[in-house]
Amino acid sequence: MPEALPDDVRSFLSKANPAVMATTRKDGRPITAATWYLLEADDRILINFDAERVRLQHVRRDPRCALDVLPLEDWYSHVALQLDVVELTEDTGLADIDALAKHYTGHGYPNRERPRFSARAEIRSWWGWGEFDH
Repeated sequence: MPEALPDDVRSFLSKANPAVMATTRKDGRPITAATWYLLEADDRILINFDAERVRLQHVRRDPRCALDVLPLEDWYSHVALQLDVVELTEDTGLADIDALAKHYTGHGYPNRERPRFSARAEIRSWWGWGEFDH
């Protein structure tokens, strides 16, 4: 069952914060990559992948992942999310990557050539440090 988010954490996660996503490789080793995310109205996290990137293969094999979200002004305050990808769909029309790009840049996603996939993940647990101590 997903863990409920307090209002201050929800408000923080609703911003276009820098984030790092962790997945696991075939050999079980963790690997991280900077990523855009979007907190949706149902408290699921939207992440989008280029169809050619290895992270897509990672979440197909193992839907458990993590996301560490940091405010630009204070790297010691951050929220770490433990996630389970519960939905993985082709981003037909690139609507999801456009939503992410607009959230972070104010513009639609410029690369329209490659197929993309959207992952929606439920928050299984979270921890906060600094301002979000939990």
